[in-house]
Amino acid sequence: MEEATFLDEPPESSTLTDYDRTHMKLYLRLLDAATDGADWREVVPVLFGLDPDREPERARRVHDSHLARARWMTTDGYRLLVREGHRDPPS
Repeated sequence: MEEATFLDEPPESSTLTDYDRTHMKLYLRLLDAATDGADWREVVPVLFGLDPDREPERARRVHDSHLARARWMTTDGYRLLVREGHRDPPS
């Protein structure tokens, strides 16, 4: 499993959440899988540790909701990340 913990659905917010920051790598892997045309049933065991045969509705909901949030990151969320980066003083 990619992340130690995950919610069935990421928090809905028009701003970046701590959940988004924690699961950024997961979002990127979901986007890569979608771009490659991977079937969601192949993705959920690898990224979420879920068995799509045992919990098909939950597995699909987890996949689709996280993929939707990942796509939001590509259209809106990344702008917020860039703004945050400009506010942080250099280390």
